[in-house]
Amino acid sequence: MNVLILKSNICSRKKVRRVAKVLDSHPVIERWTVDREDCDHVLRIECHSALSDSDIDALIRPYGLYCEDLPE
Repeated sequence: MNVLILKSNICSRKKVRRVAKVLDSHPVIERWTVDREDCDHVLRIECHSALSDSDIDALIRPYGLYCEDLPE
């Protein structure tokens, strides 16, 4: 299982619902969560095969959202 930890602009319930459509239907993504209370609005994705932060960004960008690798 691969895990991506990403910084995002998914900061409201409305934005979570918007991104849920694409992430829930993606065949490789097993689980995902958004911590809206964190200052980086952390998007955590568990997937079966390798996805990159740019792959996820490309999926959510058409919905007016973005994500990027979370620096440590």
